[in-house]
Amino acid sequence: MNPRIERLRESLEEPLLVTNPTNVLYLFGFKSSNAALLVEQERVRLFTDFRYAEAARAIDEVEFEETKRSLLWDLAGRLSGRIGFEADYVSYSGYETLGVGAVEPVPRRGLVERLRAVKDEQELAAIKRACEITDRMFERLVDETFVGRRERDVAWTIGQLFNEEGADQVAFESIVASGPNAARPHARATEREIRPGETVVIDTGCFIDGYASDYTRTFVTGPVDGVIKEAYAVVLAAQQAGIDAMRSGIAGVDADAAARRVVDETSFAGTFGHGLGHGLGLEVHEAPRMSTESTDTLASGNVVTVEPGIYLEGRAGIRIEDNVVVVNSGVENYTGFRKDLIAVD
Repeated sequence: MNPRIERLRESLEEPLLVTNPTNVLYLFGFKSSNAALLVEQERVRLFTDFRYAEAARAIDEVEFEETKRSLLWDLAGRLSGRIGFEADYVSYSGYETLGVGAVEPVPRRGLVERLRAVKDEQELAAIKRACEITDRMFERLVDETFVGRRERDVAWTIGQLFNEEGADQVAFESIVASGPNAARPHARATEREIRPGETVVIDTGCFIDGYASDYTRTFVTGPVDGVIKEAYAVVLAAQQAGIDAMRSGIAGVDADAAARRVVDETSFAGTFGHGLGHGLGLEVHEAPRMSTESTDTLASGNVVTVEPGIYLEGRAGIRIEDNVVVVNSGVENYTGFRKDLIAVD
């Protein structure tokens, strides 16, 4: 008996058609770019085309049905009645296709994602391993040369170090942002040459057994002025305030506010323009969220990032990001790499 399917069934008002590939992977370990699960109270059917048929037949506890490559079009002709669909994943065109036959499509949101947000022991172990590898990567990265190299070359080195430390792959395109580029929270590594006396924001992570880590550290390339040092201290204090506030049952908006208050009570008010953090698991960004707009509540077993920042337009940026697991009384921090302001060459 699949415990994830049993938990999902408890929330269903009608059969649910799961088409988000990450949700299919979570429920049955089946990886495909073109598959669907129909979860009913008495059975589960797995649909995919010829390319994945052999792998699908090997999945236990499902009834496999081979489809045409146009998956939703095929399902519209073989299914009927009220069927829930993943409204946050299926396009409007897909919704129209699903409803051309005898199916009455019913939009449902977050049913599998809510399950994914609470990690089991196996998932926590994978994320912890990914964090341990990320720690080791950063420990080696600080011994690398930064000044005089292009941002994209440092990003390439990060990928090499992850590979050498045993990562399955990088979790996302590593951010290496120096000087004025560091003032952009989602900067990409560019051709810019890293110079002395500036901040370098490194945001990176890796996958292990399908689960991600996602850290950020900010370095300086030699002496910097007092404003940068002050900003770094404020970000570090804001992160600690957020971590101290977090526990099972706290609203994401309140965890965010605890960290944001620290920044807003200084001369850097208004420079922390994104949310405090997000869930981490099979995807780098998933539920729950901690931001000024969050409607989520933290629960024991959530793994989240904690990443306040200060961004000084045209000049510099600072972000510090840890990965933590929420427990009843607080958090357990999976991030081991140091958080003092490190100068790199």
